[in-house]
Amino acid sequence: MARIVMTTVIAVVVAVAMVARMPIKATGMTCGEVDLDLLPCLSYIQNGGDVPSDCCNGLSNLVAAAKTTDDRRTACNCLKSLASGASNDELSRAAGLPDKCNISLPYKLSPSTDCSKIN
Repeated sequence: MARIVMTTVIAVVVAVAMVARMPIKATGMTCGEVDLDLLPCLSYIQNGGDVPSDCCNGLSNLVAAAKTTDDRRTACNCLKSLASGASNDELSRAAGLPDKCNISLPYKLSPSTDCSKIN
């Protein structure tokens, strides 16, 4: 009997540990996620040149991950915040990324974008 109880306790502890390690997404998109998706674009935005394929993949991932209006507004605000410290050349290169990657964004990559109007 004691062996059955001990085995059950061990099984429960293992199950709880497994559930605790599972990724849980209780909230929407974060700026950290936006930053990670667009990190491969940083060199291009800062220096120009060829747009890396990883940059376009990241932009595509960002668009796919922003499924709700709240997610799209969050992503927009994160990008707007990043754009506020960028030079005109960097803003121009960033604004051209959707066309260069052949990806449609629901907003312009600009510090003047009104993210509250994003649906």
